[in-house]
Amino acid sequence: MALRTLTDVEARVLGTLMEKARTVPDSYPLTLNSLVAGCNQKSSRDPLMNVSDGQAQEALDSLKLQSLVFESSGSRVTRWEHNFQRAVGVPEQSAVLLGLLMLRGPQTAGELRINSERWYRFADISSVEGFLEELQDRAQEKGGPLVAKLARAAGMREQRWAHLLCGPVSIGAPDGQERQSGDASDTQSRIEALESEVALLRATVQEICRQLGMSPPGHLQ
Repeated sequence: MALRTLTDVEARVLGTLMEKARTVPDSYPLTLNSLVAGCNQKSSRDPLMNVSDGQAQEALDSLKLQSLVFESSGSRVTRWEHNFQRAVGVPEQSAVLLGLLMLRGPQTAGELRINSERWYRFADISSVEGFLEELQDRAQEKGGPLVAKLARAAGMREQRWAHLLCGPVSIGAPDGQERQSGDASDTQSRIEALESEVALLRATVQEICRQLGMSPPGHLQ
């Protein structure tokens, strides 16, 4: 299915519904109030947003016209649920990755694997990369690519991926050739590089602990 380009609010609303369906199924489908709270939560969101009830309702109405969401029946209070996989025609794993990219912004395959733990457990980073590449190579007759691989930022060992549901993104210059100016940009690049390294180390430790049958450091029983 070829989708109309989504607004940032529509992407946040859709991603939130996809997240809550997997992480808090007992509270799903969501009321408008619960949906707005999920859109505006401070954790697992990049960028942070302040979506109003009116903006969320407008986004829901627009998404409903595309069959991406629908109203749930059998409740006195209107509740909403997503219809992403059926409407777009992607498997569970691909939907998980797109949902995470909508909520958290561009991420590396390693970061996506870590951040998907509560949504879906990928066997390894190669599995994540495989589904991302399928989304990137999606045929035009099916609606075209849904993700793009960004140029590697200075100091980063991995490239990040971004979704295309809100339109084209700037893929940037060839690896290692991106230019940024100003101390603030340089600092941000170093922070992103460190965050990427930490994410990769955390993923490695978790994998080793899993293979040894141990709880990861700091894991609460």
